Amino acid sequence: MTSQTATAPQEGFQSLLQAHRGIVAKVAGTYAWHPDDRDDLMQDIATQLWRAWPSYDSTRPFATWMYRIALNVAISQVRSRTRGVPSEAWNEDHHDLADPHAHDHEGRQQVDLLYRFIQAQPPLDRALLLLYLEDHSYREMADVLGLSETNVATKIGRLKQRLRQEL
Repeated sequence: MTSQTATAPQEGFQSLLQAHRGIVAKVAGTYAWHPDDRDDLMQDIATQLWRAWPSYDSTRPFATWMYRIALNVAISQVRSRTRGVPSEAWNEDHHDLADPHAHDHEGRQQVDLLYRFIQAQPPLDRALLLLYLEDHSYREMADVLGLSETNVATKIGRLKQRLRQEL
């Protein structure tokens, strides 16, 4: 194997990772609120993406494959951590995730309430909310999470109802 053929897959991976780096950042921001934890999670996701790269099927959308792996890594980390992060600690660590355009007090409060709602959800529901807020179709969400479209629609409906009740 020549060095040129050995680097071609790596360059392809790096190019796709760079083009879709926002996915990794959004997933990490949804599951880790402290900047150091987010950085660690982003690194873990990138490492797992590289390990899984040989199994990537180029006939399928890269973003869907990337979301699936990123969410699996994030959910696995959440499940392995001790449960029950105090809400005060979360509240302090998530401020840099808030919408930079929400300069007014009411807008910032709404963003804070949304983040608190997302944080309080189980890992799978967080993943659904992330994908929903990113305007993915139910089919895309189903593909990423390995659920049926009907199950996705039902879960999204229930999450919307809970959100309306809590906000």
